[in-house]
This record gives sequence, C-alpha cells and structure tokens, in this order.
Amino acid sequence: MKYTQGKYLIIEKKAIAREIYSFLIECPDVAEIARAGQFVHIRTGNFTLRRPVSICGTDKTKGTIRIVFEVRGEGTAEISRLNVGSLIDMLAPLGNGFTTNKNFNKVVLVGGGIGTPPMLSLAEIYGKKAVVISGFRSADAVILQEDFRKTGAETILCTDDGSLGVHGFVTQPLGEILGNDTIDAVYACGPLPMLKNISEMCKKNNVFCEVSLEERMACGIGACLGCACRTVRNDEEYFAHVCKDGPVFNGKEVIWNG
Repeated sequence: MKYTQGKYLIIEKKAIAREIYSFLIECPDVAEIARAGQFVHIRTGNFTLRRPVSICGTDKTKGTIRIVFEVRGEGTAEISRLNVGSLIDMLAPLGNGFTTNKNFNKVVLVGGGIGTPPMLSLAEIYGKKAVVISGFRSADAVILQEDFRKTGAETILCTDDGSLGVHGFVTQPLGEILGNDTIDAVYACGPLPMLKNISEMCKKNNVFCEVSLEERMACGIGACLGCACRTVRNDEEYFAHVCKDGPVFNGKEVIWNG
C-alpha cells in the first residue's frame, strides 16, 4: 500500500448541507495514485488520533482530490474550521478501493447518508452505465445529487421521511432493479444494517457486490487492532483490518452481526 504524508493546500471550501463540508485539496502526488473507495487520514489541532475521510473525487490532471465529511465530534469540527489557504495534514491515499471493470454494462451505486460521497468517484468512472441510489434522513441532509447527474448516471433519491424523492429506504429501488434488470455489480457505502441487507440481496440474486465499511480507526495503516472486523476467506474466519484490508470488501466475505 503506497501512501504519502504531507501538508496540502485547501483551494476550495463549501458548506453543502448542515454540518457537511466539501474541501478541494491540491495534492498531485495523492491524486496521481488514488483510487475510488480509498480514504485520507487527517491530523488536526492537538488531537492524537487522525480522522478518516473518504475520497469523494480525484482530478489527476489538476492534481486535486475532493473530500466531503460531516461534523460528528470535536475532531471533525476542528477540520471544518480550516479555510481556503490553510494546510491540511494527511496520510493518503489509504486502504483498498473498489474493484472496477470497464466491461461492466450496468452497475448500481448505493450510498446512505455520509456514505454517499465515495460513490461519486465510481459514478465518474461508469457514467451512463451507472444507477445511483442515494438515501438520506430528510431533504435537508441531501448532498451531491447534481454532481451525480453531471456524470451521466441515472439518479434515484430516497428519504426516510418522504420529504424528497422516494419515501423509504434505498433497498426498495435496489430490489426493483435487481428483479427487473441484468446488473453486473452493486457497490455500496453507508450504515452497517443497510450494507448487510444489500449484501444479502446481491447474494440471493447472484450479483457481484462490494461494500465500503465505516469504522473508527486509530493508526489507519493496519498497525493496531482498532478497526478489526470479522470476515471469511477460504472458508475460514479471519479478522481483517478495515483500514488496510478494506475499507472495501466483497459483501460475501463480511460476517454481519445480528
């Protein structure tokens, strides 16, 4: 796993929803090697532990990456106070990303809440071959829909309270698509119950599925056991590191609790 550590320039900052921010960061060395599904590990203030944030987009020509994150505690709140012209301290790019295939004809990208940003890099790769299903609590939490439409992907929006788009969970339109169309792959990121249900649906329909797990991380490079998760490989149970072996896993390999 090749990664770099450095302080990089923030060249754009936007608040795109309540407590959700988008940063565009100038880092040619990271942009050159970053893959969809990888993440950055950010140091901020006097906090000992870095904060993991998924890579939302990469522009190798301009030498930039985009991250989108939600303020969930003191660490991410401190990151959100950085401004254009500030330097951001990152280890990047980290982890294993999604498996992509140029021969796939139709894929479904499913994002739940702040698990939606990693799907944008995949939408940029697959374009019109992709159907993007995004799920949020309510209309005021919706992000990145125009960005997805610009890739040429078909977009389906769901909200838990029905305030915008389909009233219900992302599994509803996914089930309809799996039942009616030939799908080459499903990629997903979001809450664990959502990922578990999607993995089971894909297994039932014999569709290739990869999921990106969200987990608290300490080191970010596999040196500690803070982000261990139970998986199955070669018919044997194996404790994998979300930061190093993931965050992307084949849905069939994850042992889902409950």
